[in-house]
Amino acid sequence: MSETIRLSARVPVELGGQRLDQIAAQMFPDHSRSRLQGWIKDGRLTVDGKTLRPRDSLYGGEHLELEAERDVQGDWQPQAIDLNVVYEDDSLLVINKPAGLVVHPAAGHQDGTLLNALLHHAPQLATVPRAGIVHRLDKDTTGLMVVAKTLEAQTDLVKQLQARSVTREYECVVVGVMTAGGKVDAPISRHGVNRQKMAVVAEGKTAVSHYRVLRRFRAHTHVRVNLETGRTHQIRVHMSHIHFPLVGDATYGGRLRIPAGASPELIRLLREFPRQALHARRLELLHPLDGRRMNWEVPLPEDMLELLALLKEDGEIDE
Repeated sequence: MSETIRLSARVPVELGGQRLDQIAAQMFPDHSRSRLQGWIKDGRLTVDGKTLRPRDSLYGGEHLELEAERDVQGDWQPQAIDLNVVYEDDSLLVINKPAGLVVHPAAGHQDGTLLNALLHHAPQLATVPRAGIVHRLDKDTTGLMVVAKTLEAQTDLVKQLQARSVTREYECVVVGVMTAGGKVDAPISRHGVNRQKMAVVAEGKTAVSHYRVLRRFRAHTHVRVNLETGRTHQIRVHMSHIHFPLVGDATYGGRLRIPAGASPELIRLLREFPRQALHARRLELLHPLDGRRMNWEVPLPEDMLELLALLKEDGEIDE
């Protein structure tokens, strides 16, 4: 499956002196600069009918002509996997991801992923890189994810994410009683020994999380977290870094801590909680087609509601 793209434009004189790839990115903003560079190198984007290099400078007044194919982006197969669709139009798809669903095929998870489900739900996503996935949730994190249904929407959403203008609000349950909310500004990179884990590392990528206390219990806290950046495992790493790991987090949670005097039901649930208690509750962004501000919110899943109910029975601390 492929789709032909045909675009043309006259280079304004005021852009004269800039590189071809820089000008192309301004003239065709629905496509990323790296993709345009590839088309220039392949001779798909010509200048007055000639093939130039991405770094060649233009004077202004030249005629740009783009004719390229959007090819299928991988050999992934569509699979009929149920999706909880919260919103859908011609540009966007917003889903409420369940626990246990891997987002993208990788070693150990070649199929049965969200990407496979998306290709079945919307076959045209085969021509969009990563089937339109612009951000990820961990396998066992639940909640909202946005998917771009077109290349143009994907380019716009990536720009919004890079500009940190997308609001991503999470709720989690952590071990320990927080006295107040705050901000974690701690860079994240791959763990120096265990490459499957992330860690706070001085030379890592900037990572900023803002957190607020929702409810305090006798030995736990219900917390809301807003992401300023979106690093792999960011909330899990940051909460562990400040010594409030997520309930159920086998990777970053450390040893299991059971509060003295807890009920048998709470002890059982804390021992058996099958995943990190983390849910992407709210998402807000600008629609890539018309700039409308849009937001969605989904309630906490049953396992977290059960956990919170038992923690409340165990003892809630008033403000």
